[in-house]
Amino acid sequence: MKNNPEKFQVSHPERTEESSMIELVSFKLGTEEFATSIHWVNQIIRYQEVTRVPHTPPFVEGVINLRGRVIPVIDLRKRLKIKANNVEMKTRILNIEIEHKIIGFIVDEVTGVSAVPASVIEKTPDIVIAGVESVYITGVCKLEGRLLILLDFSRILHLSEKTGLQKLVE
Repeated sequence: MKNNPEKFQVSHPERTEESSMIELVSFKLGTEEFATSIHWVNQIIRYQEVTRVPHTPPFVEGVINLRGRVIPVIDLRKRLKIKANNVEMKTRILNIEIEHKIIGFIVDEVTGVSAVPASVIEKTPDIVIAGVESVYITGVCKLEGRLLILLDFSRILHLSEKTGLQKLVE
């Protein structure tokens, strides 16, 4: 799973000329189910202890060492202002590639990888969905009776936050 920016369009993640299918990685934060284009996801790992770093924003949990590489880790619940949860057996870290840098995002559970027709993705309603600011949401999609909220990871962090995370690992 690798970020392929040529195939990612904000309005329709990973839509290509030759295909109208979109591959999504779905995950839970509490009772809500979210998804993102598979091309954002570099890797999914089991939760591991995070080393805290002083003087970071509240949503930054710290860093992990992944095969000799220091990766900043963000609690996605805190970032999206969703009530925090305890780490459980199903908790995972999605390693997401944003601007050629890997950032870990803690999620409660990864629920699957699915290919969905682009036609089932609907534009984001003007209302806030699940308490999440609409700036982070690219659309919604119904899949097997579930409603998936599609996140745009390029918008999850502001420029100053991206810069701060880079300094954190240097």
